[in-house]
Amino acid sequence: MALYVDIRKRCGDFLLEVSFETDREMFAILGASGCGKSLTLKCIAGIEKPDAGVIRLDDTVLFDSERKINVPTRKRGIGYLFQDYALFPNMTVYQNILCGAGNKKKAYEYIEKFVLEGKEELYPAQLSGGQKQRVALARMLSQAPRLVMLDEPFSALDNYLKTQLEREVMNAMEEFGNGGIFVSHDRNEVYRLTDRIAVMENGSIADIQDKHRLFEAPKTLAATLLTGCKNITRLERRGDGFYALDWGILLTAVKDPQDGNDFRYAGVRAHFLEPADESLNGTENVVACDILRVIEDTFSMIVLFTSRTAAEKTGYAVMTYELSKEEWEAVKDKPLYLKIPADKLILMCR
Repeated sequence: MALYVDIRKRCGDFLLEVSFETDREMFAILGASGCGKSLTLKCIAGIEKPDAGVIRLDDTVLFDSERKINVPTRKRGIGYLFQDYALFPNMTVYQNILCGAGNKKKAYEYIEKFVLEGKEELYPAQLSGGQKQRVALARMLSQAPRLVMLDEPFSALDNYLKTQLEREVMNAMEEFGNGGIFVSHDRNEVYRLTDRIAVMENGSIADIQDKHRLFEAPKTLAATLLTGCKNITRLERRGDGFYALDWGILLTAVKDPQDGNDFRYAGVRAHFLEPADESLNGTENVVACDILRVIEDTFSMIVLFTSRTAAEKTGYAVMTYELSKEEWEAVKDKPLYLKIPADKLILMCR
């Protein structure tokens, strides 16, 4: 389903002002808590009324402030999976699903489809987190919605159960076939489950890109941080290159010729840093490291360090280097110098 959203809503001091379009794809809204993700979904669903703007699903106008159109929630044909699943606590699994399905035959079809046989007479309080989610998905999809929206559906689950339910959601959405909107603060979830990602910050969309392009070249500081980049510096223009104010080194980067030169920040992901020979110390893109702490992760080593130059001139600018345990064994007893590959440097104007 093609969805068009261009709305504005003020809630006290908070202003939601978003504009985006989706078309038969899994579309993500990625952002920190309180940035307006859930409020956006509630406006689309009709639970909240925007102050101004337009919401259109295919050729149906769901909301238009100028034309005074505001289709009631029940008539929008939108399936909404809430973060807490919003099951009716006084109804059994069968009764909850029947509310969406509308008839007994269809309800039992979805009980079977979501592997809930034997749980029909149980109440939500008697179910595990994964079972509750399956009931909520079955109830939602049995209504044959035109659009599906998922609001942080895995936030309360442990990693093992999350992995299982992600597969179930993928299968359900593939079968649904019309795409949907997935909201999360977890970059790994949105990368696994969606096609295109909108990064939201303080009530507005900071960046929208295909997920691969977004993680390779985020356009803003907010997008860079939300996609997991741990090494960020302020920039100062120097000749044909840049000076990293928080790293204390000169930088060169491979830039898109269409980009401007008004870059204010740079970043590099922890796993893109490369060991360098000591003879390269003082050259562009090379950091002489003062190691602060080495942390053993499950399958890798994480090295927290600061640039010697930055430490001398501007105080700590803690950076992160992630490498395999085998690679760490090869460098751990030597002075550490790291090179930032020019083609992996992320440049941001805002």
